[in-house]
Amino acid sequence: MTKRSVLDIIYPPRCVFCREFLKDGESAVCAECMRELPWTYSRCEVPVANCARCVAPLEYRDNAAQALLRFKFGGRVTYARCFAELVAECLRGHTDMDFDLVTWVPLAPLRYVKRGYSQSKLLASALARELGLPKARLLVKKLDTQKQSGMSGAAARRANVSGAFGPVGKGMRGKKILLVDDVVTTGATLSECALVLRVAGAAKVTAAALCTAHKANRRIGRE
Repeated sequence: MTKRSVLDIIYPPRCVFCREFLKDGESAVCAECMRELPWTYSRCEVPVANCARCVAPLEYRDNAAQALLRFKFGGRVTYARCFAELVAECLRGHTDMDFDLVTWVPLAPLRYVKRGYSQSKLLASALARELGLPKARLLVKKLDTQKQSGMSGAAARRANVSGAFGPVGKGMRGKKILLVDDVVTTGATLSECALVLRVAGAAKVTAAALCTAHKANRRIGRE
């Protein structure tokens, strides 16, 4: 019996989203969640300034939102691989897949120390492995801004992150970059990061996130 088999007996694997025990043949996500999660389908694209495209496979609600919160604040770092697979599938279906490298939206240093990890970096690293691309730290957060989730309105969110990020090194010059974050709402953070990358010489920036809370992506009916 393998070590993995022993662990599965002691700690039976659960669905990343609903936390129910997985059945034989299921991996990371149970069959019911694969059917019932709030998929964005053809509405996966989010309008984000300075980005060629921005996509997210899930709406930020219900089990998708709860799973992302566990990943972001609850230390469930192993979720990164499952989330990366979902984001990769969305990218393959809705972008030209023309990327040179993967980077991520950074946390402010104090927030990183407090949390102990960067969820966006974990997702970007897993996504880079999934897509067979190199990853690189290209951005730094210079200002410890207010949490975007506490801001009301797109204008306030844009003002909150204006000038908050800076480039690191020269690895983005002439490159087509895939920029990763966990969730996109108004797109203010991704837009600001993409602007920094473009000013620093990036040829193109495409963005991706696991979830979108953008109003235009709210699903009315299943497609």
